[in-house]
Amino acid sequence: MERIQRIFIALSDPTRLKMVKFLLKGEKCVCDIYPHIRRTQSTTSIQLKKLEKLNVITSRREGKYTFYRIKDFGVCDIFKALGHKGEFACQKKRKSC
Repeated sequence: MERIQRIFIALSDPTRLKMVKFLLKGEKCVCDIYPHIRRTQSTTSIQLKKLEKLNVITSRREGKYTFYRIKDFGVCDIFKALGHKGEFACQKKRKSC
């Protein structure tokens, strides 16, 4: 599947879109994500796994907590192209050309 297609599939669901927008600000624990998007922890975890399977986000474990962050920097490009304002944490990690 093409990269851009994967990103648009990921963003086509309103819950996943909210998650990705929240993760644009930086790495977050699932315990921070589910109250922000107003879903149960179980629903949040399922949707995060879908985003991870689409290679849009990545995760790391720290003890009993799982932290998520943007993996595909194309997500930042799409939000910028759509006029989304704000600082994107994924932009800070991108290497200069």
